[in-house]
Amino acid sequence: MAGTPNFRNRTLFHGDNLPFLRGLNSGTIDLVATDPPFNKGRDFHATPDSLASGAKFQDRWSWSNDVEQAWMDEIEDSAPGVAWTIEAARETYGEDMAAFLCFLGVRLIEMRRVLKPAGSIYVHCDDTAGAYIRSLMDAIFGRENYRNEITWERMQGSKNSARNWGRSSDTILYYVKGEAPPIWNTQYRALSASGRGNYRHDDGDGRGLYRIGDVGAPGNGGYFYDLGLGEVTPKRGYRMPEATARKLLAAGELWIKPGRVPGRKRYLSASKGTAHSNMWYDEDVKGISGPRHPEDTGYPTQKPLALYERIIAASSNPGDVVLDPFCGCATTPIAAERLGRQWIGMDLWDKAHRTVLERLEQEGLAVPDGGRQTGQARMITFGKVRYETEPPERTDGGEVAAPYLQVTERYDIPADGSPRTRAAMLEHLLAQHGPRCQGCDREFDDPRYLQLDHNTPRKDGGLNHISNRVLLCGPCNGLKSNIYTLSGLRRENIKQGYMRGARG
Repeated sequence: MAGTPNFRNRTLFHGDNLPFLRGLNSGTIDLVATDPPFNKGRDFHATPDSLASGAKFQDRWSWSNDVEQAWMDEIEDSAPGVAWTIEAARETYGEDMAAFLCFLGVRLIEMRRVLKPAGSIYVHCDDTAGAYIRSLMDAIFGRENYRNEITWERMQGSKNSARNWGRSSDTILYYVKGEAPPIWNTQYRALSASGRGNYRHDDGDGRGLYRIGDVGAPGNGGYFYDLGLGEVTPKRGYRMPEATARKLLAAGELWIKPGRVPGRKRYLSASKGTAHSNMWYDEDVKGISGPRHPEDTGYPTQKPLALYERIIAASSNPGDVVLDPFCGCATTPIAAERLGRQWIGMDLWDKAHRTVLERLEQEGLAVPDGGRQTGQARMITFGKVRYETEPPERTDGGEVAAPYLQVTERYDIPADGSPRTRAAMLEHLLAQHGPRCQGCDREFDDPRYLQLDHNTPRKDGGLNHISNRVLLCGPCNGLKSNIYTLSGLRRENIKQGYMRGARG
């Protein structure tokens, strides 16, 4: 059933991630944190003689080589907004961007399905495709579920060219599923030297340095009660409940001086630091600088653990399930393990499983089977990390990925019907009827004005094969709802005045 995991913690799925994503039960993942390809138009190779030696992947895309027709069939049937986004990218950027978005889009649809109602997703990208990925995610997750765009400074220092600004940052898009309040834990960075300088008071009571902060919301009239200390406030100041004021006074945390507005003592020792904004440029998350970096595996595009630990800490709780469908050299799984989360990874790379094990061992999180020693009781053994090459079997009834986006519901092609792609159906109907709308009977010079749709909506028992397909013009397709049959559509078109030039 939905929400019931059909997988085990610490599982690495090896192969194309789409079948694995489709095999996960719906509503079972708390957080997706992933670093997919960027559409950089080049190939990446690992550093020779490194842990990731031999790793390589191609980040260039073409419609003919990298897109399966079934992907677009599914997208056009189930998520028309995604199809329009892909087509817009084709027109404004080119076919390679459209191919890349089709590859990513069909997977993002599944990622949304597997998220729990309060789940979140972070997608790492850069300026190559970031704007298009954001449009894609708007179409899949909804604009209202966009939360932020994080700018991560991946390298320190400038690499300006003679004619342009240097590119030293990546983007991380943060969306929520939006069906329940999302998990959120504010993350803080250590105070700067100037921030620490604000803590300049010390009462000599052993509690250390403090600064004087506001005690409540500003208002007229100052304190409207007597703390037994005489007139200590001006006529205009800050209000706060008397019980709170007396509690702070008893704890020695209320600063009072005659003629001054009372303040609250904020001790340096109790400070969490400064809450992070969406600009991540601090040393804590700086990028992997090369083979001298202690985390370097040699894997191209490797990200630092601290970067993904920040994401995981902010949008999940201990014990939650974190998924990375493009886990590469296992940064997300390692970060999740360090923070006490469950995790699932997916990747095509042959050495991904070995890399997970070796990095877990390097981090002091795992030991080889039979190698546990005294003092290592909390460490896992390699056998606890599972390696799978087959998708899990769904036990939730097989809910489709995008019912919230669909204009019609999906039905399996019956055994007595011939499966056809959308392109084949379109070609067949054009050969049978010509470029004519089967709703208003209008003939068009260009068949691109016609759209392939269902005669009888599938949720009312309509079949998903050629016998239940029709060609409609844009107005007819927009007018037809899921309750109309074709004859009903024609009657409605007559009533609405859409029969201009119709012959029947």
